[in-house]
Amino acid sequence: MSPLLSVENVSKSFGSFKVTKDFSFHLNPGEALGVLGPNGAGKTTIFNLISGDVRVDQGRISLKGADITSQPPHQRCRAGIGRSYQIALPFEGMTVFENLLVGAMFGAEKSGQDADDICVNVLSRTGLLQKANRLAGSLTLLDRKRLELARAMATQPEVLLLDEIAGGLTEHEAHELVEMVNDIRKDGISIIWIEHVVHALMAVATRLLVVNFGEKLAEGEPREVMESAEVRRVYMGIEV
Repeated sequence: MSPLLSVENVSKSFGSFKVTKDFSFHLNPGEALGVLGPNGAGKTTIFNLISGDVRVDQGRISLKGADITSQPPHQRCRAGIGRSYQIALPFEGMTVFENLLVGAMFGAEKSGQDADDICVNVLSRTGLLQKANRLAGSLTLLDRKRLELARAMATQPEVLLLDEIAGGLTEHEAHELVEMVNDIRKDGISIIWIEHVVHALMAVATRLLVVNFGEKLAEGEPREVMESAEVRRVYMGIEV
């Protein structure tokens, strides 16, 4: 099976600080890759490199075999990469529906009834249909998280990048989110999920990648990775 997304020997520095060092991984079609690591490990920077928000210094990023390393963010989005952000920043003066419409029109390049249909479908799946006409700035934290996910889904992605969308949620809310993400994956959308809420990540991930200081610490089957003495020492602070 050919990888859907490949990150090959990617390095990125900000001044003298090297955030990623010769970093490589891949994402297979239909897979849910969970990403763990201490704060400052370089996880969000990796997402920024994939989405095009930040340019790589060295290395190659490819989607469906095509080199996208030099493409700007809007072209990568239209090629099939959608993402959420750790801090939800919707267009607060626009309605929930209008927020999604931006994604459908400018991300998925849809218009008219096609764009409307995408938005209604995504709103229904993310539990926001009854709040479609509310201003995004009036939403609760949970609904802002849902909207962040919905906006990414409205771009019709093949690869969905989720950045700590379970943070700050209650146990019940996190469970709802897990069900939502699993339903998305059943539709064939491949997922990379950065998360500190480990039980939520373990309920979705088919493979785990652990990052530390911009380098790969461990990768593999989720339970095996979490049982690794080095992972438990670095990520959990447990000496084994």
